[in-house]
Amino acid sequence: MPYLLVLLMFVTLLSSCAAVPGPAPGTLLQTGADHDGKARALYLYSRARLAVIDGDYPAALNTMRNAIELDPDSAFLHTSLAEIKLKIGQVQEALDYIDKAIKLDPTYREPYLMGGSIMASSGKDSEAVVYLRKALQLDPSKEDAYLQLAVSLTHLFEYEEAVGTLKELVKINSDSILGYYYLGKTYGQMKLYRDAVGFFRKTLELRPDFDQAAIDMAAAYEAMGDYSQAIQIYKGLTGEEDMKAAVLQRLIQLLIQQRRFNEALEYLAVAVNSGYGGQETLRKIGLIHMELDQFDDAIKVFSAMLEKDPAAHQLRLYLGMAFEEKGDHDSAYAEFMKIPLDSGVYVDAVGHIAFLLKEKGQPELAVESLKKAIDESPRQLELYLNLSTLYEALEKPEEGLALLLNSEKSFEGDARLQFRIGVIYDKLGKKAESIERMKNVISLNPRDAQALNFIGYTYAELGINLEEALSYLKKAVEIRPNDGFILDSLGWVYFKLKKYDDAIRYLEEAVALVPDDSAIVEHLGDVQQARHEYKKALASYRKALEIEPDRKELAEKIRRLKGEHVER
Repeated sequence: MPYLLVLLMFVTLLSSCAAVPGPAPGTLLQTGADHDGKARALYLYSRARLAVIDGDYPAALNTMRNAIELDPDSAFLHTSLAEIKLKIGQVQEALDYIDKAIKLDPTYREPYLMGGSIMASSGKDSEAVVYLRKALQLDPSKEDAYLQLAVSLTHLFEYEEAVGTLKELVKINSDSILGYYYLGKTYGQMKLYRDAVGFFRKTLELRPDFDQAAIDMAAAYEAMGDYSQAIQIYKGLTGEEDMKAAVLQRLIQLLIQQRRFNEALEYLAVAVNSGYGGQETLRKIGLIHMELDQFDDAIKVFSAMLEKDPAAHQLRLYLGMAFEEKGDHDSAYAEFMKIPLDSGVYVDAVGHIAFLLKEKGQPELAVESLKKAIDESPRQLELYLNLSTLYEALEKPEEGLALLLNSEKSFEGDARLQFRIGVIYDKLGKKAESIERMKNVISLNPRDAQALNFIGYTYAELGINLEEALSYLKKAVEIRPNDGFILDSLGWVYFKLKKYDDAIRYLEEAVALVPDDSAIVEHLGDVQQARHEYKKALASYRKALEIEPDRKELAEKIRRLKGEHVER
């Protein structure tokens, strides 16, 4: 149950004694024995209240029972006894007295409110709603039931009624902080995030230090894809000590997701200096240093961590990778070799070892290391994939293909194996077999964007099945909308379909995402030339040639374009 709801229930129950009104004035205008009995009952009620304040619940119960004996028809006294039962944890007995109070006086509001609170706090929202609707019906001018009713309605997914209830609450009290807050929460649950943000903002206008409202508003911005706003809000919250750890964690994660690594490092340092940073925080610092090509810094972080925990094989793998990226292959090799066979990262380590052996000019040893690892761990598909990749690098794709085909029975139904076989078939010029394997991948995983892209781009390159290619690529873009290579493929198939306006849109976006890929920039130039934008095309071809100076066909395109169009 959300913290605020628990708090709400707690406050309601603790304050209910003071909230329950005494009997109506007319009940005091009795005479004789009847008057004496009711007066004595009220006196005993007061004694019971004092006993509750002193924490003497047995005395309070006995006194309240005596009061009810003197005035057995009092809904007020039955409700008061229910409160005491609730305080000592006798919930079912409290509900029994609440139901008795309702039977004695169906127009008495307090037992409905109390019953609703009990049911809501017990997770019985359907029953809570019945009580709370009646409490509102009896007196719509009081605020206390609105919020509880709305929260229970949201638990039951009755969002429209919950919104209506909360709007009635803020109409009665335009300064209801929790009313606006739960309107924001409810709209967020309805995925109407802009409305949610508006109500969270109103909540914060009324109470600027309401940190949970700010956090929920940041989450709504995240759901809308407005990460900059979310980050700004989280940054403003990091000074609040009681929430600092949780907010810092979310802020750092979001900065990393947005690849704002330098800022992430700043806040990771804050976490460490504040005492919130453990091993995971240090690990993130090391990995970010690697992302920023700060390999010496990464090596310092991982080395220090390994001094405290030499058996942390994942950290040792990272350390080896940092040495490898730095170009210190001997140190990298030494670290990878320390990772034992029974480690969860052994397979990764062997892959790096084989690569380093190849780089050292020892390809036979590289192959043997992977073959040995396969003999030791024959159920590790990654080893077969690494060895097939190594065979390709050694210009032996047929051996890589044979290895994978022989392992199919052992890894039946694995999409990664099918994808890799498809790639090798493509490199061997066997397009039909390659497409067949990629379709196998999609049958195993319909949302494999890379396989969808592979088929779509291959069809576009071959100039066949272009409408089918378009279908594959549209789905791939839907899955990975910010992948520049997939956007390039979609633009390229539009080019092949002679839909140049669509082609230019996707290719410009692809170049913005991947500006240093020669083929993508060349594709943009091809579309610009088809649109008779010859100067733009020439600029794109020149940029592509700068990226990859050895491409003679680009130089020829530039020469021909200058001669035929630009300099005529």
